[in-house]
Amino acid sequence: MASEVIGQWFTIKGLVTPLIVLLCVTIFSNTFSAGAFPAILPELARGDGLADWQLGAVAGAYGFARMMADIPIGLFLTHHLRRAVVAGPCVLAAGVAVLTSGGPFPVLVLGRLLMGVGHALGMVAGLTAILHYRTGWSLAASLNAYEFSAMIGILCGTVLIGVLPSSLAWNSALLVTCAPQLVGILTLPALLRALPRREGAGPQPLFARQAAAGPGAAVAALTPAAVLAFVAGGAIAVAYSTVEQFSIPLRGSRELGLERAGVARLLMVMQVVDISALLPLGLLADRRGTERTLVAVLFVMAAGSALVGFGTLPVVAVGCAFYGLGMAGWMLPLGVLRRETPPAHVAWRTGLYRVCVDAGIFLGPFLAGLLGGGRARTLPGVWASALALTGVLFLVRERRRS
Repeated sequence: MASEVIGQWFTIKGLVTPLIVLLCVTIFSNTFSAGAFPAILPELARGDGLADWQLGAVAGAYGFARMMADIPIGLFLTHHLRRAVVAGPCVLAAGVAVLTSGGPFPVLVLGRLLMGVGHALGMVAGLTAILHYRTGWSLAASLNAYEFSAMIGILCGTVLIGVLPSSLAWNSALLVTCAPQLVGILTLPALLRALPRREGAGPQPLFARQAAAGPGAAVAALTPAAVLAFVAGGAIAVAYSTVEQFSIPLRGSRELGLERAGVARLLMVMQVVDISALLPLGLLADRRGTERTLVAVLFVMAAGSALVGFGTLPVVAVGCAFYGLGMAGWMLPLGVLRRETPPAHVAWRTGLYRVCVDAGIFLGPFLAGLLGGGRARTLPGVWASALALTGVLFLVRERRRS
């Protein structure tokens, strides 16, 4: 018993370094806006007189910016990590300021685009810093602490926007909810001091050029499992973004009679279940296999999508819990992809996977907005079918292998 306690003490002591703490504080403060935004969508539509397609464009602009910025940010970070650490929170804050200015439709889209770029910069910069400067046993714990901090920030943003008075205008409520971002900006000087400088680095190009990996590594064939991993990641992302940034806010407001606080409570159900199931689902995947666990996740999310899209309020709440359980396994397709990818192509395919996921985050609310409120109700059913079909394809492949 004493040896276990001592071992845990040294594990915690090795994990809690100034760099990791400051990175976690920064990402925690930067994700409040991600949790708060869906709850104010109905008021954004009413207050600014936006059509459904405009509302979908505003919601989807965040994912579109991330999709377009993923690969350039990766190339930029190769030589300019310190700049990215500073730029991320600042661009995100600028996006929030533009969005809450209450401007016309193009200004709202610009604000969401800046928020997407800022979030991508900050998130990837933090992950890159951890991967560069943490090794050995503390690497996995540091990555988990960083992701957990981001998820707690999203939950806190949803809680805060839900408890603010409904008489407060949507832009004022969002601005108050995003105020913790100032904490992240104020900690930037300390974070830069904690971030090691690269020794012997002269002037570097703005974007890195990827060196050729050799003739034999120029092309690597995608296996069926790798293709399914891309499909699963995209299906999970597009279904999740449709439900979180369109179906729950607008259906909750227009059909179920929910105010901002009620919409926020439904989103909180999803996020609390997501956070609670994150570690147990990871342990289950380690014991039972990544593909088997992923199949279960796909079926659970398919059921959740149908419940949210077509159920009454209690049924929608159950669907939100199902979605939270499914979202706890959103990294599982990446585990399948990693197993099916040669080492020389891991970074490139991971980048493509991220683009695929962010494309889904963009397309979900954008397509729902194009269809309009009435016809958009069919989308959760479509995504439920796509998720279930992907799960069936994984099962068929597993049976053929055995």
